Amino acid sequence: MDDTPVVLVVGPRRAGKTTLVRQIDGEDRPYFTLDDLTTLDAARTDPAGFVRGLDRATIDEVQRVPELLLAIKKAVDDDHRPGRFLLTGSANVMTLPKVADSLAGRMETIRLLPLAQAELAEGRGDFLDRLYEGRFQNPRKPIIGDDLVRAVLEGGFPEAVARPRESRRLAWLREYLDAVLNRDLRDIAHVERLTDLPAFVRLVAHHAGQLVNFSEIGRSLGISHKTSQRYVALLEQIFLVGLLQPWYSNGIKRLIRSPKLHFFDTGVLAASLGLTHRRVGSDRSSFGTLLESFVFGELSKLLSVSETRARLYHFRDQSNREVDFVVEWDDGRLAGVEVKASATVTHQDFRGLRTLGDAVPGQFASGVVLYDGSDVVPFGKNLTAVPLACLAD
Repeated sequence: MDDTPVVLVVGPRRAGKTTLVRQIDGEDRPYFTLDDLTTLDAARTDPAGFVRGLDRATIDEVQRVPELLLAIKKAVDDDHRPGRFLLTGSANVMTLPKVADSLAGRMETIRLLPLAQAELAEGRGDFLDRLYEGRFQNPRKPIIGDDLVRAVLEGGFPEAVARPRESRRLAWLREYLDAVLNRDLRDIAHVERLTDLPAFVRLVAHHAGQLVNFSEIGRSLGISHKTSQRYVALLEQIFLVGLLQPWYSNGIKRLIRSPKLHFFDTGVLAASLGLTHRRVGSDRSSFGTLLESFVFGELSKLLSVSETRARLYHFRDQSNREVDFVVEWDDGRLAGVEVKASATVTHQDFRGLRTLGDAVPGQFASGVVLYDGSDVVPFGKNLTAVPLACLAD
């Protein structure tokens, strides 16, 4: 805000955006929320008039009136001082056609996801730096077995984490899911069969961690490939799910180029699947999918605050050699992260990481297998078994 006229904080509802921006309120920065019906009506009726005369302002839930961004563009073109508008959005308004290019060069967007494990544990949050350097040390506090299952099932939404009883946490997560499907989606799109969406989300939950097949997802509901694709895109816009694109290189032939689908919050994913601590404890077969999406969420959160810019991908070739996550930094260096739900790691678990490292030897920083253990174990040059608890350090 010291050097940019407009700052937009986007992320899922109840992640903490309002709590954050209200800390910046002051006498010279009035606060408006479009959750207030009177304010909402005023902004919809006359967006330009609503913005006109505002020297500085915080506007919450701006996705409810995306036309405000065009009025804000006009205001900052007339007066380009930094820090004029602080906005929040529970949907990615920058993907909407009306506003996609309206504030280019005038606005910086910050993504705020639910709490990371490093935040909850008051850790340093430097896992990506250590991944880049290929240097790891045993975690300060091991999170293994039942403690790991509990952390994955809780997710990162502050209100869910704060509830000590699992039944109350699940109640909040189910209500949350119903609210965002019936409220936030109405703000950004016209969905003819809105009642289909809860069932659609449950189907998507069963495909978490898999290559996306829109036809297969929609078949059970009798909807087309195109409609299924549109619904997934809408779930992306409200930060419920993310599509992890494939990493590929001209140096490696016959790669799979389909994206994988993950949930950003495993508390929501577990609630969608009806998974409880007891069910996962008695049958660990469902835990691998949860754990992979858990790591996706943690890496996404760390990437969103990293000072070094990087992107996240997955890797798979047609021989089924795969790496769950590929982190590629802007300088061309990359690292691979494989996720394993068991307490043991073998040489075979590094098969995909070796394939990736051999393909780009000059760029390969490190390859790790994250596992349910407490010790860092080297498995050769640039290859390491790393406890999942290191994500929280």
